[in-house]
Amino acid sequence: MSTRGTTTGTAGRERVPNGATAATRARLLAEAERLFLAQGYEKVSVRAVNAAAGMNPAAVHYHFGSKEALVVALLQQRLGPLWAGGLDALAARRAADWVPEAAELADIIVRPFDRLVRTPDGPMLLHLLARVVLNNDKLPWNEPWFGHRPWRELLHLMRPDLGADAVRDRWRLTFTLLLQTYGEPLASADRLGALPPPDARQVVAFIAAGLDAPDPAADAGHDPSTDPDPAPEG
Repeated sequence: MSTRGTTTGTAGRERVPNGATAATRARLLAEAERLFLAQGYEKVSVRAVNAAAGMNPAAVHYHFGSKEALVVALLQQRLGPLWAGGLDALAARRAADWVPEAAELADIIVRPFDRLVRTPDGPMLLHLLARVVLNNDKLPWNEPWFGHRPWRELLHLMRPDLGADAVRDRWRLTFTLLLQTYGEPLASADRLGALPPPDARQVVAFIAAGLDAPDPAADAGHDPSTDPDPAPEG
């Protein structure tokens, strides 16, 4: 087999030129996932990913921009297909003017987390998701359902009495709870999954109660109709 255009590193791994963008991105993502699953988020550096992929030291920054953006791309690649069917169905129902009940909306959110955390790679993928999302609310997601806007719109349909701030706060609390519960952002890689996940029915009931709770601002005399519509965040 020809080795033209490639070199070999000190460990014998074939080095690949950075010209083939799609192939390069795929190789970086594959090596990043392997390293994250083996070592955890904190112990894996951009430099280690570049070296494992046989790329030059600037490859991750050139193709992704940062370690966080690399993780975002990896999560969309791995989680997107797992959640695509349910999210496509949700989009279709939305287009048909469906208005969800609180328990139904909570179930739609919780079940994918519960299913994923019970798979072999799920705890680490959710850990990566928690680590990047809880530290940065302006990540470069390409998939709309990875952002907050569609979920805020659904809650606004379900509870039109809530102002924009209340809708935003309730979703922020919801996703923080889910990421803390299923992603275990403070756990070390070797401790992920040490405790069994909670009963999904209890999580659904808890989140549904929070999403559909009475509005304390209304009880205090605040008129939510004077609030602006939910901001078009990602």
